[in-house]
Amino acid sequence: MARHDSKPSPTVRLTPAEMELLQILWNRGPASLSDVHGALERPLGYTTVQTRLNRMQAKGVVERGDERPALYRALVAPRDVAAGDLKLLMKNVSGGSVVPLVAQLVQDRRLSAAEIAELKSLIAAAERRLH
Repeated sequence: MARHDSKPSPTVRLTPAEMELLQILWNRGPASLSDVHGALERPLGYTTVQTRLNRMQAKGVVERGDERPALYRALVAPRDVAAGDLKLLMKNVSGGSVVPLVAQLVQDRRLSAAEIAELKSLIAAAERRLH
């Protein structure tokens, strides 16, 4: 069973190729090597996929079951991976401050009314946590 409550170590870095495989596991659920290989939208060698899944297992972000054929399961949720990446980005780009990152995101694109409402809701929740 996938443990979506676990989080990768802050030092674990996932490559774009590993993220691609995780996305397949998140969308499909437990999947065999053959299933993961077949779900790729670009040609990639079968053994390359196997090597990447094995590396991801060593990093603790997927597990390989004992069944036959073995099923790979994501051990992290998308939110966990995004949180780690965002924390690193915040640290490296804005010295740990969230404001410059949010400012860049909201100034660079046109936000929908729904997105603005969601941001206001998040800020209101953050303000409540201060009290």
